[in-house]
Amino acid sequence: MSATLSLTALPDLPMVQAGDDLGAMLAEGMARAGLSPQPCDVLAVAQKVVSKAEGRSVPLASVTPSASACRLAEETGKDPRLVELILSESLRVVRARPNLIIVEHRLGFVMANAGIDQSNVGQEGHALLLPVDPEASAARLSARLGLAVVITDSFGRAWRRGTVGVAIGAAGLPALLDLRGQPDLFGRELRVSITGYADEIAAAAGLVMGQGAEGRPAVLVRGLAWSAPAMPAAALLRVGAEDLFR
Repeated sequence: MSATLSLTALPDLPMVQAGDDLGAMLAEGMARAGLSPQPCDVLAVAQKVVSKAEGRSVPLASVTPSASACRLAEETGKDPRLVELILSESLRVVRARPNLIIVEHRLGFVMANAGIDQSNVGQEGHALLLPVDPEASAARLSARLGLAVVITDSFGRAWRRGTVGVAIGAAGLPALLDLRGQPDLFGRELRVSITGYADEIAAAAGLVMGQGAEGRPAVLVRGLAWSAPAMPAAALLRVGAEDLFR
């Protein structure tokens, strides 16, 4: 990696609607910014615009909550229809308290509310689900744009306050970098160092994207370098046998 990184938000991206050609919109955004793909460029793309383009917005009026959703809604104070969507996207509920449900998502993420959101959706009374397959979404965008792609979302952390950007899909780059066996600054062999590379990229891009009304869902990260083979974001998930807290 070079000593200097640049992070550039693609300018003037229009609001994304279901069925939009997101790859074309991003390519046009890069052209407006005078950016053409270079080796080891990464485009970080917010999950919300991917989900919108893929039609993952669900009107709550169309949802009929189950008895289990109603019970959990009463416990947490959430809309039973929203809880039904959360349960439908989840393998199990890990923890619940008022206004919060932590689940194991069908994709393996342990996260709040199955990643379902109602902010910046653009349609009143709708909820936005994660992409069906964010790895495939990243691969399609990567092939279309000719550069590596990381699809980002904002996660809370069990031991720390605040949300931070993480990778839920990746293509064209190694999501993990295994540094074990390499020397440190003083020649000592690294024994446990594995870097969540795609997560670091997502977190850096999040500083530019923002979390509110900024309207910057795509950020080009330039100045990176890697030699490891491409690896999907799923490699970032800790398997059950390694998880001391679940």
